[in-house]
Amino acid sequence: MKFLDQAKVYIKSGSGGGGAVSFHREKFIEFGGPDGGNGGRGGDVVAVCADGLNTLIDFRYQQHFRAGTGVHGMGKNRTGADGEDIVLRVPKGTQIFEEDQETLIADFTEIGQRVVLLKGGNGGFGNAYFKTSSNQAPRRANPGQEGVEKGIWLRLKLIADAGLVGQPNAGKSTFLAAVSAAKPKIADYPFTTLHPNLGVVRIGEREFVLADIPGLIEGASEGIGIGDRFLGHIERCNILIHLIDGTAEDVAHVYKAVRYELAAYADILADKPEIVVLNKVDTLSPEDLAAKVKALKKASKAEVRTISAATGKGVDQVLWDVLHFLDAEKAEAAAAEQKKTETKWTP
Repeated sequence: MKFLDQAKVYIKSGSGGGGAVSFHREKFIEFGGPDGGNGGRGGDVVAVCADGLNTLIDFRYQQHFRAGTGVHGMGKNRTGADGEDIVLRVPKGTQIFEEDQETLIADFTEIGQRVVLLKGGNGGFGNAYFKTSSNQAPRRANPGQEGVEKGIWLRLKLIADAGLVGQPNAGKSTFLAAVSAAKPKIADYPFTTLHPNLGVVRIGEREFVLADIPGLIEGASEGIGIGDRFLGHIERCNILIHLIDGTAEDVAHVYKAVRYELAAYADILADKPEIVVLNKVDTLSPEDLAAKVKALKKASKAEVRTISAATGKGVDQVLWDVLHFLDAEKAEAAAAEQKKTETKWTP
């Protein structure tokens, strides 16, 4: 299945049915009076966050969605049936924007979330509605309200606990394959990963979701290479695992280049906590390893983990670091919520 994280679709709500002009005619009833029913309302356009979806590929093959039209009213005070709603099923993490691609309409973060994007038009009133003491036989009825039509953008941002960043061939896909059941493409040339991958990492009796995005190179924020299009998929991550290729000549420069691209994309990414990891240490001599760790520590001003994703050396320590961070963040959020509750109920 192809990965699609952005799509433009056109939606239209249903028009309401028109009211009826009708008069009651029955043997032995001299003054039947008006009995035209109201029209049914048009269907809504609804978006629902559905389970089992992880891409917007369905919207590549269908871009137009129209809700049902309400049925016209009929005699004998019969109201027309409502038009059928049209439902857009989107994966968790989808954001819906207006046509300007800036105005956010809905952000789906939980399965089952439901948002009405466009409401259907109201049905028109039949002539029975207009009967008054001074107008016993009205001959007017309202037409149904027209539906609304517009274009919207769907944008998918994967929801993961941790995200892998780094330059091409840093070993991100190898790392993801080693720690989860995901099967990303792995090869010895740059840009092997062309779209984001998700994997569930299990360590001990715990698990978390890890996202791998295509590699970043210098100038990615200006569209060089694959560009920064996929950086949005790690905006929701709690922590980043920054992998640096240990075989690179200047690891400090590689680290700073990726950090620059993150900051150029959005401040939220530049401010995210990260675990700095030097990969492919099994290919380095002890002297080279010591020198590169020292240079990387100076550049990142953080502790540097050394691993070999290919052999598994040091990988578990990185995973435990992620879990400890997530636990600390969860405990902090729970404490803040408890404090907020206590403050709210203080007499």
